[in-house]
Amino acid sequence: MKTVTIAGQTVPQTAALAPMASVADTAYRLLCREHGACMCTGELVSAKGLCYGSRGSAELCRITPEERPMGLQLFGSEPEFIEEAVRRLLPFQPDWIDLNMGCPVPKVVNQGAGSALMKTPVLAEELMKRAVSAAGNVPVTVKMRTGWDPESVNAAEFAKRMEAVGAAAITVHGRTRTQFYSGKADWSQIAAVKAAVSVPVIGNGDVDSGEHALRMYRETGCDLVMAGRATYGNPWLFEEIACAVSGEKYEAPDVRTRLNEMLRHIRMILAHSDKSEMLAMREARKHALWYLRGRPGAAAFRARSAALQSYAEAEQLVREYLDRFSSCEETGAAYE
Repeated sequence: MKTVTIAGQTVPQTAALAPMASVADTAYRLLCREHGACMCTGELVSAKGLCYGSRGSAELCRITPEERPMGLQLFGSEPEFIEEAVRRLLPFQPDWIDLNMGCPVPKVVNQGAGSALMKTPVLAEELMKRAVSAAGNVPVTVKMRTGWDPESVNAAEFAKRMEAVGAAAITVHGRTRTQFYSGKADWSQIAAVKAAVSVPVIGNGDVDSGEHALRMYRETGCDLVMAGRATYGNPWLFEEIACAVSGEKYEAPDVRTRLNEMLRHIRMILAHSDKSEMLAMREARKHALWYLRGRPGAAAFRARSAALQSYAEAEQLVREYLDRFSSCEETGAAYE
């Protein structure tokens, strides 16, 4: 299998896990790495929060050996806070530090951070300069969008600015900020960035199958593909992409395998949480309800998943579903 070097890390040219706030926590990253994600980046960390000593911000910076290669991602719009936050990240020994210039959510954008920086490239340059200076030997990368809105698409020019001030790699989500996560990702803008810079380019947006990963590689020339929302309840996507890249046949998991992995995922969440079981289960609920998307009985399963209070309840839910599923298989009845 081919390899590629991104921010000093040589990895299989398969697919990376996207940094997703409130989703891609330690348990999620470990699970996806086990299923073949070649690298991952931590959840969004506030530069200002880190500088002010926020415990929550610091907790997002933990890295376990099994997650590596792994980077940590910062957001902010004030150069002095970005510079100091980078220094505060270094003791966690990230393999790289990523500056988020693509997050579309209002609470980030309203601070002039995330994808709002696509409108202020001079400020974005200063943030990157400060980060690179403070990071020393640790590479600094950037995750961006194609622009703020369809009338101001500036991905290629923005990427050139980032490269000029030291970005070691560039990830492009093929949507504008105003699209959020709707519509179709514009892969032509990923190709435009790849043609405009010499540093590695990672393509992100609408990769939900091995076929689509191969197509993104072909159509954009990107150095690596990144998968995000399509991995919800489907960590096997990384196995599917690896099989597509290597030309091997992929066998999708059956319902029993999916639900057993769901339970293991919940156990991982509980193991890596400092919260009580009840509070940790609130975090686990959203993951549980994703595992049966598109399967028979998924709506009722989701409804019960959304109310889980304990791991024992999750086990009972899976047991009851599989008992009924087995009965329907034996009788040929439809699972309602």
